Amino acid sequence: MGLLNKLGIGTGARASRNVSRQTPATGSTVPRGGAPPVAAGSHRSPEAPETNRVSNGLKEFLWNLDGLGRGTLLDLGPAWQTTLNFFIERGFRVTSDDLLHSWKDFLAEEEKRLQIAATSTETIDLTPAGRAARFVQANLEYPPSSFDAVLLWDILDYLEPAVAKQTVGCLTEILRPGGIIFAMFHSKKPESFQRYRVADSSTLQVIGAKPLCAAQRIYQNREIQDLFGRFRTVKSFVGRDQLRESLFVK
Repeated sequence: MGLLNKLGIGTGARASRNVSRQTPATGSTVPRGGAPPVAAGSHRSPEAPETNRVSNGLKEFLWNLDGLGRGTLLDLGPAWQTTLNFFIERGFRVTSDDLLHSWKDFLAEEEKRLQIAATSTETIDLTPAGRAARFVQANLEYPPSSFDAVLLWDILDYLEPAVAKQTVGCLTEILRPGGIIFAMFHSKKPESFQRYRVADSSTLQVIGAKPLCAAQRIYQNREIQDLFGRFRTVKSFVGRDQLRESLFVK
């Protein structure tokens, strides 16, 4: 397996807890472990279509972060080098943790776990809440108030409802007071699987990718408000491409 695949940079593959920082001496960008970053664009799969979309949600997200200084950001999508550089150049310490890839792996592990339990005396909580708790505990282990901002993308649409609910609950705890979440929701079942990376302060690149899992739920406004009921501010922008960008401030 090549170095890029191991890091999950530029390929859309999982990059679990891949933390990037600025070195005090040079200000250059380095991933944890000391290896220098590699530009992402040339390593993208050639068949993956890519388009740009103007993002009012991203502009509002950045406006809320303006003046924060050396903040911390959790990106729950793939570790695209362009997104890492964009925020690191603005003084942020960025953690990339591809949650949808983790969800795919969890589903495979869960199936094996249930097969073993069927022929043993092991007891497993088979309720949706129990399944959700196992996933969140295994994949979102961060201390309380660890981050100032979270890029959630459209991940909640692809998680089981109980998992989505517990994921938002966990993110609420690891977000600092005044912290902000940028999320996206499809207004109808998506026709294709997409990933996102930051091109500039008002533009997202939308990248077609091989599906990791099927969409589970299309959330209505009231359901979104209920999910983020502990947040004091909600702001949404509806695009022509059936995507709603939403901001939630703790």
